[in-house]
Amino acid sequence: MSTTPQGTPQSTLRQRNVPGSSKKKNGSTEDLDSELDSLVKANKQATKKHSEWDYKVALTVITILAFISRFWGISHPNEVVFDEVHFGKFASFYLERTYFFDVHPPFGKLLFALMGWLVGYDGHFHFENIGDSYIANKVPYVAFRSMPALLGSLTVSVTFLIMWESGYSLPACIVAAGLVLLDNAHIGQTRLILLDATLVLAMACSLLCYIKFYKLRHEPFSRKWWKWLILTGFALSCDISTKYVGLFAFVTIGSAVVIDLWDLLDIKRPGGALDLKEFAYHFGARAVGLILIPFLFYLFWFQVHFAILTRSGPGDDFMTPEFQETLSDNVMLANSINIDYYDTITIRHKETKAYLHSHDARYPLRYDDGRVSSQGQQVTGYPYNDTNNYWQILPANDDHQMGRHVKNHELVRLRHLVTDTILLSHDVASPYYPTNQEFTTVSIADAYGSRSADTLFEIRIEHGKPNQEFKSVSSHFKLIHNPSKVAMWTHSKPLPEWGHKQQEINGNKQIAPSSNVWIVEDVPSVPADSPRRQRQERQVKTLPFLRKWFELQRSMFWHNSQLTSSHPYASLPYQWPFLLRGVSFWTQNETRQQIYFLGNPIGWWIASSLIAVYAGIVGADQVSLRRGIDALDHRFFFLAWATHYFPFFTMGRQLFLHHYLPAHLASCLIVGSLLEFVFNAEPSAEEPSYQDVKSGKKSAPGPRRHITARERFAGQSMVPAWIACAVILSLVFAGWYFFLPLTYGYPGLTVDQVLRRKWLGYDLHFAK
Repeated sequence: MSTTPQGTPQSTLRQRNVPGSSKKKNGSTEDLDSELDSLVKANKQATKKHSEWDYKVALTVITILAFISRFWGISHPNEVVFDEVHFGKFASFYLERTYFFDVHPPFGKLLFALMGWLVGYDGHFHFENIGDSYIANKVPYVAFRSMPALLGSLTVSVTFLIMWESGYSLPACIVAAGLVLLDNAHIGQTRLILLDATLVLAMACSLLCYIKFYKLRHEPFSRKWWKWLILTGFALSCDISTKYVGLFAFVTIGSAVVIDLWDLLDIKRPGGALDLKEFAYHFGARAVGLILIPFLFYLFWFQVHFAILTRSGPGDDFMTPEFQETLSDNVMLANSINIDYYDTITIRHKETKAYLHSHDARYPLRYDDGRVSSQGQQVTGYPYNDTNNYWQILPANDDHQMGRHVKNHELVRLRHLVTDTILLSHDVASPYYPTNQEFTTVSIADAYGSRSADTLFEIRIEHGKPNQEFKSVSSHFKLIHNPSKVAMWTHSKPLPEWGHKQQEINGNKQIAPSSNVWIVEDVPSVPADSPRRQRQERQVKTLPFLRKWFELQRSMFWHNSQLTSSHPYASLPYQWPFLLRGVSFWTQNETRQQIYFLGNPIGWWIASSLIAVYAGIVGADQVSLRRGIDALDHRFFFLAWATHYFPFFTMGRQLFLHHYLPAHLASCLIVGSLLEFVFNAEPSAEEPSYQDVKSGKKSAPGPRRHITARERFAGQSMVPAWIACAVILSLVFAGWYFFLPLTYGYPGLTVDQVLRRKWLGYDLHFAK
């Protein structure tokens, strides 16, 4: 039997179009309505089946292309590239079980360690320098790179599924996924041992899972409803457990949830507003699925992190002595000794690693801003070991009793041995901080005479107990000036020439910050063969998980906030949507090959332009509503873009182009949705029945766009949408192909070829 293009048998159509064939029940028009309704339903089922097959074929093809584009030539270059020095190294530390410190949560790094473990790698290579050979060092780098390549390929598929689940036409789905598929930045970032593939996939999965959850809002607390709610929470957890910018996905989903909960209290909704008990159930379920469960998963990855890293390693310095005592083979703790009064010690700042130092030079009479100093002896921070770093620790009463241990909260004086002066702080402004006190030294006569009180300092051990013994290396402490209660502090900004470019030491009125912490690095007055230096067998201790977790969180957040130094390839958020600059990842002079991290300019400019078009659509909101577009449509995608982009304007840390990748994925979704909006492409198969349209009844709102049966019957043309799809992807493909050598690192380019790719002054290598 032949069929129509919609899949409905022609004989049925002909039979139903015979004049008078519908005049049953005395020619009632209800009979005609019933037959039309049956015809629409049959047509809908056939069209839906046909449409789903088209979607599946397109998804399969796009997924295959994604894998090809991400895995093609993944073994090149066979050298360490850019930030592979960090994340490859962390994978090796996991496999060696040696403790390390990083500002990012552990989930993404654990995936790399898992891949290394699966291929039998022992972690012997530590990725020290960009350009180190993987082949010579026998590193399974292709396996490591395959992990992000796999995740990056799946991101393209998830992008297609987001559009499909939201009810968009096939051209719209293909455009959105195609923009990600052919984007050089997404490809470049997912072919190397980097975290962004994990981050972007987790963000995309959170959007997909929430859309599927939202579509079940008329089946609350059903099994599927719970499944997609929990999966949304799991995806969010993976997002924030990879990088802390994953918090932006929580803001995206959280905003949509707040709107959804508000709608449940709307008395105009079908069935009326929920009572408070029912609303509490809805609120509680979302709180469990989107807050509690993600937080528990987040904690779980840290538990795995601590369980694996049981040996002392390069991350010890970032943790407290109590934490370090939970690690085996901790050399620093093994070498710590008790500090006695009259010992000579060297004191080092925990964060900047500068020694407490002094010398004969004086502070100038006036600083550049006109303020007057005390003209006292300079006390500075010095990065190298030197005899001017030697200080003798004296008791407050100078009783000359030798062999007595220094203890927590005791008052001491510090004598600078080379100049034979005593450390002092007083109510004089420091060189750089008018609100902070100057540190200087005074003569011994003044220290025990008129300036006696100003030379007293309290030893305050971090997390120390009363009468706890003060030790070298293991006792992290703050030196608190007794009369004024300021903490000795330093920072990395160097003093002018009069201060020999050394660090300023001053008194910080804010005692709590960890930047006030110092360590006694050594006790030079104790000989190497002294019984005090004998190593004792130390038992590995334990700490409660939450205490270790809180300590690591504090350290991670602080060090993350300190990433403010300039970087030659850093960029600002306003530059990202327009792709004004990229990042040089790798170069090879002999072959003139280079990897330059850069998005597809044509694709990015199209996406950024259509985001501007969206602003016009917001202004025509009533028109949008008349077209039957639900709130969880491209507005949801715009929300995802905005929450993943605008917060970066408030950050003071280093920022790079890769920070825009989650927002770029959301912008690709916006492009697909606006393509359908503009060209009114093929609607979904979830339209209301003929009887609903005839009676004016509205179907329940959802993420899919609805049209009337008459529109379906007429069969809207998809030609304009397909033409637009073809034009956009052709342009994007051309951009991808043109910049392909910079993404894949080969072939090498001539000077002329490099210059032709400097569209916006990109700082490419080998341009001359």
